Amino acid sequence: MNHRGRVSPGTAAPAEERSCSWLNPWVFLVSALAIKTAFVTICLGEGWICCPKGWKRFQEKCYYISDDKMSWTESAQNCTGMGSHLVVINTKAEQEFLFNLAKGVVTNAYETKYYIGLTAYENGQWQWVDQTPYKKAATFWKPGEPNLLFAEKCAAIHIKGNRDSNTYSNWNNIICFTNCYRICELAVKYV
Repeated sequence: MNHRGRVSPGTAAPAEERSCSWLNPWVFLVSALAIKTAFVTICLGEGWICCPKGWKRFQEKCYYISDDKMSWTESAQNCTGMGSHLVVINTKAEQEFLFNLAKGVVTNAYETKYYIGLTAYENGQWQWVDQTPYKKAATFWKPGEPNLLFAEKCAAIHIKGNRDSNTYSNWNNIICFTNCYRICELAVKYV
């Protein structure tokens, strides 16, 4: 070191000047971790909404449309086995979403039926699988439905092709052992 405090070429710098060079990677690492922590905190505070793979999200629910057919009882058991239940339709917006979702599924059939979580096991009293109160005013039955209640005790969304426009009048009561597709529902998961 010369008399002005500068390091001459070929001489070692004092220890306090050399010690700063190893801090640069640590400063970078700590800064990167701080930014990542802030990002994760902000995102988790807002909440990430997740549905299982193959399920579609609408508002606070996830929906699964089957690609195979079963009876109503088998459909209910299948949904339960996935930690869900047959869909319970609570609003006009939900009905519209489900109708359009189901209508978008390509099938070769002229008409397709999807079980929902509504049955009439006792005295023609319709009941949702999750015990939501049944309100006739908040239903989407086809004109003249439900009919033949003594035999047709399960409800299904009934779609006639992908151009069907009966968004708010397409529920049909059917015999419960009829093999139909199904729509399962579960609450979204916040991560």
